[in-house]
Amino acid sequence: MTDNAPVLEQATCFADLHLAPEILAAIDAMGYAQPTPIQSQAIPLMLAGRDLLAQAQTGTGKTAAFALPLLHRLRGFANTSTSPARHPVRALVLAPTRELAIQVHDSIVSYSTQLPLKSTVVYGGAGMKEQTVALRGGVEIVVATPGRLLDHAEGKVVNLSQVQFLVLDEADRMLDMGFLPDLKRILALLPTTRQTVLFSATFSDDILRLSGQFLHDPQRVEVARRNTAAENVEQVAYRVAGADKLDALLRIVKARALTQAIVFTRTKVSADTLGRQLQKRGVSAAIIHGDKMQIERIAALDGFKKGEVQLLVATDIAARGLDIVELPAVFNYELPYHAEDYVHRIGRTGRAGASGLAVSLIGPDEERLLAGVERFINRPLTILDLPDTAPRPQMSTPAPRAPVSTPASVEPVKPAVRDVAVDVAVESVQAISQPDAAPNLAYQRGQKQAVCALFRPLPETTP
Repeated sequence: MTDNAPVLEQATCFADLHLAPEILAAIDAMGYAQPTPIQSQAIPLMLAGRDLLAQAQTGTGKTAAFALPLLHRLRGFANTSTSPARHPVRALVLAPTRELAIQVHDSIVSYSTQLPLKSTVVYGGAGMKEQTVALRGGVEIVVATPGRLLDHAEGKVVNLSQVQFLVLDEADRMLDMGFLPDLKRILALLPTTRQTVLFSATFSDDILRLSGQFLHDPQRVEVARRNTAAENVEQVAYRVAGADKLDALLRIVKARALTQAIVFTRTKVSADTLGRQLQKRGVSAAIIHGDKMQIERIAALDGFKKGEVQLLVATDIAARGLDIVELPAVFNYELPYHAEDYVHRIGRTGRAGASGLAVSLIGPDEERLLAGVERFINRPLTILDLPDTAPRPQMSTPAPRAPVSTPASVEPVKPAVRDVAVDVAVESVQAISQPDAAPNLAYQRGQKQAVCALFRPLPETTP
């Protein structure tokens, strides 16, 4: 049975949460001052050893909500021994995508700078060799995607029999991606006595069923209404024909003066097509999706984080775990088939209390998807007219054109084929330009014939 946790008073500082001094020092060095609501609610329950079912949208500080108490409880096992036997895996964090796994691991490394705890991250799309070396060297914390973790487990590279803490991050996405069979296989490798924590941006019926299988008498924490999007994100929509979406996207970016944005598509093919179209328009755009090589995805993300890429075109799966500081906007170039994905998409902006913008381009065939999104978030999207960013033509009298003169040093090009009439015309024109030419009747008749010869077509020549 899942009990709703009592709402705790908002902690004014991390010291109020009774975390270890080493962790508090690391937090202070990172510039964090006050816990977020999810941190204030989840950390005390995890420190008490309770299983936890927590709803937290991206950008609310959920990684610290489970990582900080995890490190606090593991600090008793910290040691500087070089023996792998002294560093068995005691905590396992599962994430749906490699990007999210890398982000979570980076956070854990930052929080544990003053604790001699070892950690590593394993995910698909990268070589097994380096991951194998790290796992066999001994680590207390493993952050992993389910498939790659099973690869290592089946190869006897990692032993999960001493895991005491299991975290399922963005569990709703793992279910959407079909990881349930893998999760059950991983669960069979873990001790039955352990603390399990499940974080999800939404509480669907599938998530509640999953919690019944994986968690024992969990406390339930909700820091926002069920299945709601962030309130600090402006959500607007434009009705646009499919063929006009590219122009609409660029007009909105220009009208809103957006320096950067993530643009979501439903499929990899759509992402590739849109990315190429943007690049042809001269827009600095990059593409990430599941078929991209890891080195390509890292390069795209690094370019975006450095501000070298203006528009990052992404699919839902590839965008999981993207943590872009102060991202001003996201675009739903195509609405997702699952309304839950809409919440995840717009969670990329408006993070950590900042304001954000979510723009949806609604095609004629997407009205049902729009209705599904509005039912899911329990609010209508604001429908706007496209901004008119094209400059209107100015009616003005064109400036007079200056006469074109031939430089003195440039000689006129003579035609390759000439006849007698042309010679006469040239000679007559030269005579006209002479001021001392005496006009007479014979001269005037010759002038007329010469001028007419200028407009007579040249005779065809035999090649």
